[in-house]
Amino acid sequence: MLLAIDVGNTNVVFALIDGRAILGRWRIATDPRRTADEYAVWLLQLLQFQGYSPAQVTRVIVSTVVPRALHNIQVLSNKYFHHDAWIAGNAPVEWDMRIDIEQPRSLGADRAVNAIAAHARFGGDLVVVDFGTATTFDVIDADGTYKGGIIAPGINLSLEALVNAAARLPRIAIEPPRNNGSVIGRNTEDAMHIGVFWGYVAMMEGLIARMRTEIGRPVTVVATGGLAVLFHDHTTIFDHVETDLTIEGLALLAERVKD
Repeated sequence: MLLAIDVGNTNVVFALIDGRAILGRWRIATDPRRTADEYAVWLLQLLQFQGYSPAQVTRVIVSTVVPRALHNIQVLSNKYFHHDAWIAGNAPVEWDMRIDIEQPRSLGADRAVNAIAAHARFGGDLVVVDFGTATTFDVIDADGTYKGGIIAPGINLSLEALVNAAARLPRIAIEPPRNNGSVIGRNTEDAMHIGVFWGYVAMMEGLIARMRTEIGRPVTVVATGGLAVLFHDHTTIFDHVETDLTIEGLALLAERVKD
């Protein structure tokens, strides 16, 4: 079995995969100071709860956008699973796709993995929207070439900045406004919900419309990340929602490595 690990700025996601089937997935807050032993105490128990053992893990692959967290993940793989972790983007799991931007080395691993997975799944011209700490919009052409994209503040990050900068604004949950679709708030919380939620929807719809115009060909829009499902119910811009796109991309990269 494959243990796929996606280290994001907010969470680290662990997924146990057999072939293409995801048998279990678990997440923990990202903390570069977390040791391999701390990961193991948490992860090994979760594996056991679902009836799996470390001995069943035969390969480990890691995608990370937090370089400081990588060492302890590598120690975890060696010490508790007895395998060297493959690092996505490095031998033997290179991207194997053309990256047509000014600084190819600057492309985040999560964005590259998403691009590979989306191209393998859907083909054609694509825009991949990933709801993470940042919200990213990535363009992949029909040949599988990564062409560039957009990085915008994530909705939670935007809300946190708003609350921290304005002393009298309350903390609110990320959810659709509860005012029958009106965009005129009658109280502070409603006004914040409208600004954060519908403002974010308008930003996504506007950016994707501009991207479609610039690409000039039919485009499939794929959404991933924790909040993708929430927004999918309130806009028509997404053709597909694939919450496990990054994990699927890691599994695909691992499949390409010959025994």
